[in-house]
Amino acid sequence: MPDDFLFALDPAIGALAARLSDPDAAVRRVAVLQLADLEDEAGVPLLLQRLQSDPAAAVRAEAARTLASWEADAVVRALAAALADADREVAEAAALALAELKDSGSGAAVLPWVAHEDPFVRASAWRALRELRYAPGFDAAMAALADAAAPVRREAVTVLGWLRRSEALPALAQVAASDADTEVRRAAAGALGLAADASARDALLAALGDSAWQVREEAAQTLGKLKFAEAVRPLIGALEDAYWQVRLQAARALGKLGDRQALAPLTVQLAHAISNLRKEAALSLGSLRDPAALPALSAAAGDADPEVRKAVRIALAQIGHPHGGA
Repeated sequence: MPDDFLFALDPAIGALAARLSDPDAAVRRVAVLQLADLEDEAGVPLLLQRLQSDPAAAVRAEAARTLASWEADAVVRALAAALADADREVAEAAALALAELKDSGSGAAVLPWVAHEDPFVRASAWRALRELRYAPGFDAAMAALADAAAPVRREAVTVLGWLRRSEALPALAQVAASDADTEVRRAAAGALGLAADASARDALLAALGDSAWQVREEAAQTLGKLKFAEAVRPLIGALEDAYWQVRLQAARALGKLGDRQALAPLTVQLAHAISNLRKEAALSLGSLRDPAALPALSAAAGDADPEVRKAVRIALAQIGHPHGGA
């Protein structure tokens, strides 16, 4: 777009166009920031030029950050190409911008980059595709479960979770059980929440015994979403986990399941040192709506933490005994 046309649209853009060609990189960077403040689409070609050809990495990175505000095809393609920029600041700025994409149609410009030789580029491309639910990426995401780089596998797992295709469940179950990386297994446990079938149930129950507490935590949380009746006893067992984070998710899940077998084990958690866990135990006891929980909840009404006391009041009201102490 010629500068004189840009000037005709907005004199401020015409003035900035000259500064974007200044020999001083600091001046060019400030001009990019000022162009961003205008929020005028007519300035996009100038920003693309800075992203694609400015010799200063700081200017290219600023252009990438600014272009996140526009989801035009040319912008998406330029940002995707910038994932492979020689300067990591630029590449990371492009990755953050692409992560903001919302239009599924943008997936066509991003998908080719999942095959790039650089693991950072591959992982960032998958991250950009995550919330787009771009169906043509399914086969590539399945193949990426075997990628040598753990960040790539993790992002591919998340993409499959968003796509919600039942064909992916066996592979996700296998990843949850056996991937070498904790975060990949954790992501797979979360992705299994897309369907309530036997393969997901069995994989999640197995994940409750994972060596990494983060995976156990995710498995407990997902089991709460899916509400498998078979999960009650294993989740009660998870209330004895060495990590309070796992106990908290198990307590929350048991509240959602609503099985009164959990009453006594949840009552024990009201005395735990971590207030967040005491709070969750109280709320879950309220969800059970069993009067047998009243003595323990009444005793917890004087908890030192105000959030726990509030949870106790809610639980008492759910059971039909609203006059607990605070």
